[in-house]
Amino acid sequence: MTAQTDISGPLTTVYRVSGMSCGHCEGSVSGEISGIAGVSSVTAVASTGEVTVVSAAPLDDEAVRAAVDEAGFELVGKA
Repeated sequence: MTAQTDISGPLTTVYRVSGMSCGHCEGSVSGEISGIAGVSSVTAVASTGEVTVVSAAPLDDEAVRAAVDEAGFELVGKA
């Protein structure tokens, strides 16, 4: 019998995004990232440049980068 490592419960990842300055910016970034499969919630905060993403599994960084780019902003990296 082999041991399995299951990640139970949601995974929270915080990303740094540059260029957000208002609530509309937060909504644009949140909306695009929400479209990634497995994402259950997104909270973007323009004043800190942080975007907190809750997902069922680790996300592909390039998928997150593409979503942020589509919203018109730049993914700096993980916080």
